[in-house]
Amino acid sequence: MTANLASPAAADHDIERRIARRLARLRAERGWSLDALAERTGISRATLSRLERSELSPTAAMLDKLCTVYGWTLSRLMVEAETRPPNLVTAADQAEWKDPESGYRRRVVSPPAAGLRGELVEVHVPAGASVSFDASPIAGVEHHLWMLEGSLTLEAEGSLFRLRAGDCLRYVRAGPTRFHSTGNREARYVVAIVHP
Repeated sequence: MTANLASPAAADHDIERRIARRLARLRAERGWSLDALAERTGISRATLSRLERSELSPTAAMLDKLCTVYGWTLSRLMVEAETRPPNLVTAADQAEWKDPESGYRRRVVSPPAAGLRGELVEVHVPAGASVSFDASPIAGVEHHLWMLEGSLTLEAEGSLFRLRAGDCLRYVRAGPTRFHSTGNREARYVVAIVHP
């Protein structure tokens, strides 16, 4: 058995590079110019260009806006950025992405597959950090959020939920959502995402 010698920073850059390539392909597949995408997302043309060239690390908010216009979940974007569709993905090979703004980390646990209807995602939110998403990229996406460690408040559809280790919340993501890690340690949870 050989050890994986890639540094965490190199692995982060690798997933960002693959996401950048996939974003560029999605725009090209739709025949959109950078200006047209900027108009749809509210992200400047220059920023979009730098994102697609992997010169800028995307924030969670940016990826949320892009996924919304493409009708994809962030998990699907990460999975589609992979190069092969295995049935088994070892823990060491699961794609992980870190938001440079909040420190929020998202790891796709599910093996990638075409026509994916269900996904498992592990999320870490640093103590005191928050991450917000404007809208659901796919109408009717059902989430089952299971808290593993720490505590979290979730604002969704005008309701506020307070979650602690062991709690599980089921909701349909439609509008804006905000996740805030409360307490003095990071919040860690798993989300089962079920497509309509």
